[in-house]
Amino acid sequence: MKSGIIKLLPFAIMSMLGMFGIAQAHAEGENTSELIKQGDYLARAGDCTACHTVAGGKPFSGGMAIKSPMGVIYSTNITPDPKAGIGEYSEKQFADALRKGVRGDGSNLYPAMPYPDYRGISDEDIHALYIYFMKGVAPVADKAPETSMSFPFNQRWGMKFWNFAFTSDKPFAATAGTNVTELNRGKYLVETLGHCGSCHTPRGIGMQEKALNDYDKLFLSGGDLNGWPVPSIRNLEGWSIKDITDYLSTGRNHFASVGGEMTGVVEHSMQHMEGSDLQAIATYLKSLPANANEPSNLKADSNSETQKTVITLNQGKNLTAGQLLYLNNCEACHLTDGNGAQDIFPRLNGADIVLSDNPTGLISIMLKGAQTPSTENAPSVQVMPGFEQRLSDKQMAELATFIRSGWGNNAPSVSENDVTKVRKNLSAVE
Repeated sequence: MKSGIIKLLPFAIMSMLGMFGIAQAHAEGENTSELIKQGDYLARAGDCTACHTVAGGKPFSGGMAIKSPMGVIYSTNITPDPKAGIGEYSEKQFADALRKGVRGDGSNLYPAMPYPDYRGISDEDIHALYIYFMKGVAPVADKAPETSMSFPFNQRWGMKFWNFAFTSDKPFAATAGTNVTELNRGKYLVETLGHCGSCHTPRGIGMQEKALNDYDKLFLSGGDLNGWPVPSIRNLEGWSIKDITDYLSTGRNHFASVGGEMTGVVEHSMQHMEGSDLQAIATYLKSLPANANEPSNLKADSNSETQKTVITLNQGKNLTAGQLLYLNNCEACHLTDGNGAQDIFPRLNGADIVLSDNPTGLISIMLKGAQTPSTENAPSVQVMPGFEQRLSDKQMAELATFIRSGWGNNAPSVSENDVTKVRKNLSAVE
């Protein structure tokens, strides 16, 4: 009613009311502490820490180096410091940065900031986030490094054309129907704050997400991130809703353990979310039709093939180099059937990272190892050692080839050259 009355007032009177703060009465009457708490939760759901807090650095002070095909992009300081951060941003400028990729000075952000996904964040959530970052985050006066890329990528104005071609100004669209409250909550979290599509949706020639919502079957159908294959998360066939929520809250379940970028997502974001929200996300993902033409790289009779491999390994006769390497390096944790130990050691028999046509992720983990994050519901850290010092590229290729062809797996073999390339790339980023 207040806004309707104000619209009837002459401009001069409205300005006067604004001078005395009357037009801001709603802001003065709101519960700031509750908004800060809500904004804190939403910032975790949006995984703002992942890009805006360097390991060992001050929260949200930026400086994270984000590699892209166009060069290195440094994340910005988003603390309320008036000079180094966003302390002088109005709420509209804050909203425009999140939804449109436009900085307070009017220049364009690069889409390393997932504003194409954040476009659907509600006004209420934007407001809570704004209050949190302005009043709930400590200001840091350290200026983050400036992003400096070569021509023509250093021309930020060119992002206007990219935005016109590849982003949308449409708000979040809930699924119509009855009994869809939980599903729509999950849909909202996945499509907007969670920006799951930024990793799990394939990208086009302009490095854009090929789909921004589930109106397109490419949405969440898998992609590639820094050379790693990223699996489809549509339906997650074989996984129950509990399997999905366990994975998101603890970083592990009977089928898999987190690796790569997903480790940080669980550590900094998902484990802090309410169980009801994780269940809503799982419910939404299970509602999506699976990829119609997604290759499984599983043999038709995987159970029979598993038993053949188990018998061969147990007999220990006439083993291939890859089979012998498996027994000496992997069998103690992942067992002769490749199924691992439930909720402790992940399975290799039928695992997405093993079956992927692109073996980069598997090779990377074999070389460098991996560890699960310590979470509230699973505080113990499970560590897989890396074998880069122990095995040669030839041995790595033989071992990976066995893992990708043993039991019910039917993925392409791995060459020594494949391992050499991955090893060099990993060394280059250290």
